[in-house]
Amino acid sequence: MKLHDLVPNEGANKKRKRRGIGISAGQGKTAGRGTKGEGARSGQGGHLYRQGGNLPFYRRLPFMRGEGFTPPNRVEFNEVNLEQLERFPAGTEVTPELLAQAGMLHKVKNPVVILGNGELNVPLTVKVHRISKGAKAKIEAAGGKVELIA
Repeated sequence: MKLHDLVPNEGANKKRKRRGIGISAGQGKTAGRGTKGEGARSGQGGHLYRQGGNLPFYRRLPFMRGEGFTPPNRVEFNEVNLEQLERFPAGTEVTPELLAQAGMLHKVKNPVVILGNGELNVPLTVKVHRISKGAKAKIEAAGGKVELIA
């Protein structure tokens, strides 16, 4: 056996259809596209707005497009700044319940986040769901402690 004797197995290689190349090929003239109509044109099909009288696909969808769309599962936090915590006396344990009693939460059921706007000179123990790095540094600099609620 020589190199020129090597051939692929029967049926392993299949010739591609050369469309529009003569009538004997079986794909000549209209090249398998039939005659006239949208299907015979180049770039045909796939246009989501042309649905043959039906309401176009993306007009059937609810209005969830663009910048106004808000994801349905997002978590909304009650934001509390450090300057708002100044009103509590030294050594107070600040919890979401205490903040709710003080009327500082927009929606009581939502978790609480402490943000670092303002200064804090009173040592407090803060128990919240989330806290920014700057706020944590300022609370600890004032002699307080931070605990995160799971």
